[in-house]
Amino acid sequence: MAKHMKKSKRMNFAILFFRIVSVIIIIICVYQLYNWYIENKKNGDILEEIVSNYAQSTKQIIIGEEEVSALEVKIQDLIEKNRDTVGWLNVKGTKINYPVVKSNDNAYYLTHSFDKSYNSAGWVFANYINKFDGTDKNISIFGHNRRDGSMFASLKDTIKEEWYKNEENYYITFETVNGTEIYKVFSNYKIKAETYYFTNDFKNNAEYKTFLDTLTSRSVYNYNTPVDTNSSIITLSTCANDNTYRVVLHAVKVN
Repeated sequence: MAKHMKKSKRMNFAILFFRIVSVIIIIICVYQLYNWYIENKKNGDILEEIVSNYAQSTKQIIIGEEEVSALEVKIQDLIEKNRDTVGWLNVKGTKINYPVVKSNDNAYYLTHSFDKSYNSAGWVFANYINKFDGTDKNISIFGHNRRDGSMFASLKDTIKEEWYKNEENYYITFETVNGTEIYKVFSNYKIKAETYYFTNDFKNNAEYKTFLDTLTSRSVYNYNTPVDTNSSIITLSTCANDNTYRVVLHAVKVN
């Protein structure tokens, strides 16, 4: 009888312990979901305020025989709001429409918002090695792949046929203090994590040509966009599939 009672007590204790642990796990999950929602909402509110005050109107820019729509951004005013601002990025056919910031490393804006408050959603940021003085061969810009579709989540859409078969999506606009820079897509693909595709320092033209040829050969689609050693390019990148690979897009400056 005593053995049976001890066994029963151990069983009841185990059940109680399991229930307590389950409740704790549920509370933690609910808290994380709530926090995820709050952080996404905060970033959404910040972006809405920025757009309404600094980027409400549009303009048309002629590139060859084509007309490209671009935002009219009050970039100097935006820099006064956050001196890390280097430009405003818009990618056609996606939800990517953000001011871009740059810190002295590539870690800060992984966990901080445009207003520099802590936020796991981070912000859209440029590679800290880029100078933005006209000498960059390859400007690299990164953003999280958020499940709510914000930041660089919709960059994944660019490797889908409905996106890359639509020529209206090929132009990317990047508003800077020097004016509106227009880029045309020449390559996009997914690949395992690497640092090669955001290389910005090349020993000579031959090395740069090899780099450009490699990026072009990786593309899921042949855009037939000319790119050579006189070109400057922009690279967009985000993680995907639980960080097992990267989605990358390259475009060449055409204006």
